[in-house]
This record gives sequence, structure tokens and C-alpha cells, in this order.
Amino acid sequence: MIDKAEGWTSHDVVNKVRRIAGTRRVGHLGTLDPIATGVLPLVAGRATRLAQFYTRSDKVYEARIRFGYSTDTYDSSGTPTSPVTDPSIGQTELEQNLERFRGEFLQTPPPVSAKKVDGVRAYQMARRKVAVELPPVPVTVFELTLLAVEPPYAVVRARCSGGTYMRSLAHDLGQAMGCGAHLAALRRTASGEFTIEQARTIEQLAQLAADGRLGEALIPAAQVLPAFPAVFVESPLIGQIRQGRNFPVSPFRVQAGARYVKAVSREGELIAIGEARLPNLYHPVVVL
Repeated sequence: MIDKAEGWTSHDVVNKVRRIAGTRRVGHLGTLDPIATGVLPLVAGRATRLAQFYTRSDKVYEARIRFGYSTDTYDSSGTPTSPVTDPSIGQTELEQNLERFRGEFLQTPPPVSAKKVDGVRAYQMARRKVAVELPPVPVTVFELTLLAVEPPYAVVRARCSGGTYMRSLAHDLGQAMGCGAHLAALRRTASGEFTIEQARTIEQLAQLAADGRLGEALIPAAQVLPAFPAVFVESPLIGQIRQGRNFPVSPFRVQAGARYVKAVSREGELIAIGEARLPNLYHPVVVL
């Protein structure tokens, strides 16, 4: 897992890790904008098959918002779309306006985003100066805490559902405050079960690889997806699972109604992810 530096795209990071690890089979579990830093979980080798289970993971961000003007990208990399001012913002007014962005609501993605319009990425259309109208989508902000007020800036922490855009939240908050705003800086401190304390910089990862200790930065596949119950499978059954056959689980090991389970060998190797077909019977939908 990488602590991404500012200015890099998520694909930049993937390419750097491919070179460090000496493999093409590296992918990320959700992008981070170039302006953002922090947690960028990566999967490598056969574990890339697990990426599908992370499409809607909750995220935690710390965002620095600049009030006084909006931009066409909703962040500091864009061109101002309103007069630049230095408003005197107060904590009470901010708290009142933050309330509307807590809980479930519809959010319009930024015009410069990876959302697709008729099969084309919105940012590609924006680069061609084509007007982009993206429909609002439902998001959930479980926590939105005002950490600091330093006019014309404010810092907030948000825990939100996957697909929530902090750039849109900053822009919309500025509209609510009547002064415009954009995202000045963003740090992701958690993505699903992965936290910033587990992350390493590219430089740290390269040094571990040079020292022959790259394995210290890797999380075993059997330890990810902690919400999926783990069931131990013996050698004869492992072969059948890898051939795509259904496998039984003990009702004492897996709570009734669990959609997915992890089939794990006695040696701790993740064999497959199973999806429920019948009570206590699972089908391997991903085989490692």
C-alpha cells in the first residue's frame, strides 16, 4: 500500500510499483486525484482479481478548502470561475452549512472527473472544451468534522461512501456559503480496511526492494477483505475448488446469510472467494 505523493496520478504510482516489484500485474483499488496524497491500496499478482470487491469501499479524507472563489476543476489546479476574494469565514456559519452535507444526499461529480458520458471520460471532454453535464448520484457522508478555521481556509475530515467527490463537496460548500470555494489540498487517510499507518512512500518501497525485504510491505491475500468470513479447506477440496466446483462450509464457521466467504488453506493461502449458492454451499467466483 502506497502513501501517494502530490502531483502523481494513480497510474503513475502503478507504473512505479511495477518497476520496483518487477511485474506488470499491479493495479490500484480506486484512484486518487493528482492533487491528493495518502492511502492508495495496490494489488499485485493473482490478488489483482480481488479488485472487484473494493469498488465501493468507504474512504476517510482530510480536506483543506479555500474559500473566496471557485474553479473549473473544483480544485486548485483549475482556472478561477469567480472573482478572487478573501472572505472572513466563521466557525458558526461553517458548521451550519456543513450540516447539509452530512448523511445521504445527491452529489454532482466535478466536470473534470473519470465519470463517463456516452462512453467518454468527462475529463477527456473537458480537455476538448466540450460542455459536460453529469447527473447527480447518491452519496453518503457518515462523518463531516470541522477541524480548523484559518480564513480564507478551513480544514474538514470526512468519512464517506465510495464515489463521493471531495472536490464537489468543497465547491458546493462554497456555493452554500455564498463566496465560492475549491479544494486546496486533500489527504486520504483510509480506504476500506487500509489505513495511512500501513502505507509506505514510493521511496520507502524502493529501499525495501533494494534490501530484499519487499515482502514486509505486502499484506497476505488471506488477510484482506476482513468482512468475508474465512473457512479452512483441506487439500482434496482445494483441487476441486480450483476446478470451479461448489464447496460446503460449516454452519458453525459461517453466519447464515453471508454472501461471500474466503476459502483459505491450512498454510494460510487464499484459495478462492466463494459466493453463496445454497445455505452452507458456496461457488468459487474468484480463484487465486
